[in-house]
Amino acid sequence: MGDWRRVLAEVEAGTERIAVTLSGLDEQAVRAPSALPGWTRGHVATHIARNADSLWNLLEWARTGVEIPQYPSLEARNADLEAGAGRGPRALAEDVRATGERFSERARSLPEEAWEATVRAMPGWSHPAWFVVYRRWQEVETHHVDLAAGYGPADWPEPYVRWALTGTLADLEALPADLRAGLRGHRLTATDTAETADLGAGAGGPEISGSGRALLGWLTGRSAGEGVAARPEGPLPVPPPWPHAPSAF
Repeated sequence: MGDWRRVLAEVEAGTERIAVTLSGLDEQAVRAPSALPGWTRGHVATHIARNADSLWNLLEWARTGVEIPQYPSLEARNADLEAGAGRGPRALAEDVRATGERFSERARSLPEEAWEATVRAMPGWSHPAWFVVYRRWQEVETHHVDLAAGYGPADWPEPYVRWALTGTLADLEALPADLRAGLRGHRLTATDTAETADLGAGAGGPEISGSGRALLGWLTGRSAGEGVAARPEGPLPVPPPWPHAPSAF
């Protein structure tokens, strides 16, 4: 379970950073393309807010024992995105703040025994309720980058990089070989922490290395691979789609 209170504090700080970023944009900027294909910055901001609501649903499921899906349906989720994407920067920032505060209030008031309740993510995999806070952390940090408004992997807090890299490497190792895409047969190495993931490289096999931060940015699709190198020298392979279903809790 870890220290969810410490993680929630990181989530709250990250949410406020997003709200500040949005508040610094003008009407034209929030309607400009984001880093996610087909989404404007308004779509990304709306998704961040609606994700807080969706994860609140899972905490409420844990609290009451009554199943509440993360989203009513994919169609409803997409409709909410379209409905909110055209708002101005002030409304978007206020939505991100308000929904973040609501999520935090539910987390802080959740009975201790509820944290071990099992809930289910929209893709279908189940997890303990405490992992909801970590999922929110991931959403906040990755989608802040997706706003393409000056915040990148270099700005990620070090605690987030440490947690997310460890999980990403473990999840990659747990993927079946045929789902590892271009990383199949490689070893991944974080040069600053010595963390590795063996994806079938074997002794002396091809290796991809970089700082933990650089690797995380590349593996999650939030960078083009700056600071990441392949051995033997050559172009970087294409990682599998991210995020992956967690391999362990």
